[in-house]
Amino acid sequence: MPRKSKTPLDLERLRQDIVFEDDLMGHHFVFHTTWGLFSPKGIDEGTRLLLRHMVVHPDDRTIDLGCGYGPIGMAIARSAPRGEVLMVDKDFVAVEYANANLARNGIANAKAILSDGLRHVPARRFTLAATNLPAKTSKEHYYLFFHDIHERLESGGRFYVVVISGLRRFIERAFREVFGNHTKVKQGANYTVALAEKQ
Repeated sequence: MPRKSKTPLDLERLRQDIVFEDDLMGHHFVFHTTWGLFSPKGIDEGTRLLLRHMVVHPDDRTIDLGCGYGPIGMAIARSAPRGEVLMVDKDFVAVEYANANLARNGIANAKAILSDGLRHVPARRFTLAATNLPAKTSKEHYYLFFHDIHERLESGGRFYVVVISGLRRFIERAFREVFGNHTKVKQGANYTVALAEKQ
């Protein structure tokens, strides 16, 4: 018996934005996402753990690496009303949705741009960097990220990452190599939040 194909109505529904609301760092947000972006149906466990344990100062100048549709950068921007957030992603669809979500939520002190890591980021310094590190990439790629972040942070700047707990020992070694320090902020069931500071 031949398989029944999806009807045009089903396809039209799949092309519509996925919409949900959530509270992050004490702020309420409405998110629009789409299939193909990371964790499109809701805030993932790692991002939630990171935002629960990251310290944000009201005037932080932040870079959010691999912003996706924007939850980390948006939460930081709301928590740093005198600061600013630059959100970057190498996926143009993610950048498009992140900027739309910023506008939708009335966040004026942040913007998203297309960049491969920091390669296309204008020359500037940051006091805070944050990222939900992808699990499926090479350690060489991580090192590029870490060295580029170290170069762009001001003295005393902080770099928070959340990563699957299986990589926590590697993150500790890499942070000590690149930054000279490492703090395990929080280890959950599946993810670990780590912090490095530029000295």
